[in-house]
Amino acid sequence: MSTFYDEIGGMETIRTIVNTFYAGVAGDEVLRPMYEEEDLAPAADRFTLFLAQYWGGPSTYGEQRGHPRLRMRHAPFAVTPDSATHWLKHFRAGLDAVDLTTEQDKQFWEYVTHAAQFMVNTPE
Repeated sequence: MSTFYDEIGGMETIRTIVNTFYAGVAGDEVLRPMYEEEDLAPAADRFTLFLAQYWGGPSTYGEQRGHPRLRMRHAPFAVTPDSATHWLKHFRAGLDAVDLTTEQDKQFWEYVTHAAQFMVNTPE
């Protein structure tokens, strides 16, 4: 049975999306301060594994880190509506960097838009 992960091109596609996303985050005045690590590569690796697992790829993320518990993991950070907008801008660039069908793009975008709103934990 084919998964969404397989249909979009697997790990290579996810990695391109995430690497493009983090290239934007690296220079973002709102998001970059949220990352304590000087090197964003470990965060990119975690995000890649999370998205791969979410969309039906390898379960490496869960094996290494357990349940995602996204809100709990992001609780130490003031995630505002503005930071969610910045996050989505860079994720949009990631999706634009890969060759998805209109339907695949729509499905991915709907998920990340919902996720970004779900992570907001601090009003402006």
